[in-house]
Amino acid sequence: MSTEPKPETSVPTCYRHPGRETYVRCTRCDRYICPECMRDAAVGHQCVECVADGNRGVRRARAVTPLGVPGAASAVPVVTYSLIGLCVLAYLVELSSWRFIADYMMIGQATLINGNTIGVSEGEWYRLVTSMFLHQRGGSFGIAHILFNMWALWAIGPALEQVLGRWRYLALYMLSGLGGSVLLYLVDPGNSAVGASGAIFGLFGAYFVIGRRLGGQVGPIVFLLVINLVITFSVPDISWEGHIGGLVTGGALAAAMAYAPAARRSLVHIGAPLVVLALLTALVLVKTAELSSAL
Repeated sequence: MSTEPKPETSVPTCYRHPGRETYVRCTRCDRYICPECMRDAAVGHQCVECVADGNRGVRRARAVTPLGVPGAASAVPVVTYSLIGLCVLAYLVELSSWRFIADYMMIGQATLINGNTIGVSEGEWYRLVTSMFLHQRGGSFGIAHILFNMWALWAIGPALEQVLGRWRYLALYMLSGLGGSVLLYLVDPGNSAVGASGAIFGLFGAYFVIGRRLGGQVGPIVFLLVINLVITFSVPDISWEGHIGGLVTGGALAAAMAYAPAARRSLVHIGAPLVVLALLTALVLVKTAELSSAL
């Protein structure tokens, strides 16, 4: 009895791993793929190369904040932490030198004992900005001053940075602090002030406006704001001008950003800070001309 040999059959193997038997084909290129090379597709499975080729032609959506701002900030509030770091660093320098406060605090115009005149009106415009990173030096009030401001910045800053994005949030903070300095310059140029409180009050106002816009709970921020306003007008030697100037500036700028029409959102978000900066600059120029002529 004779027997005929059975025909040899080739077992299909993965195109990327020839030693692995498989009977699954890529639905796109029809090559055999093992479980390690399988990628789920809308229908069946695809190989890693076909998936990569398909992804090259897909346009990824840009992340947006709840206000529709493209390019949402990362989970790490880099700007907030940097601002806190700058304020703490400035405070440490203050402790080592009284001169540092005298040279960079906010003062519109003052005449020294030697007859020299200093202040914003004398070309020291940097005081409008540098003063927002300084705080009362030493003592229980000084420590409480910087601790409260840094706590407030840490408490509400990250949420605003996440919603607005980094550069909008930084513009809001800086312009709020500048708004407080400018109001002090307009109302009482002979008085001096230091502190991030103007910028912090601007964040308070922005938090309220944006919270209302997004339908969030604004009760806690209203309570915090009311308490701070009571302290502002009841405790002596507190610059109410800095607080109110920052609050108004921050609230107005946040309203422009939060309620900007979708079709013109980018334009408004760029234009609003520039308009506020131009307005504050114009007010400073007018006041400087007035003080110079009087002097």
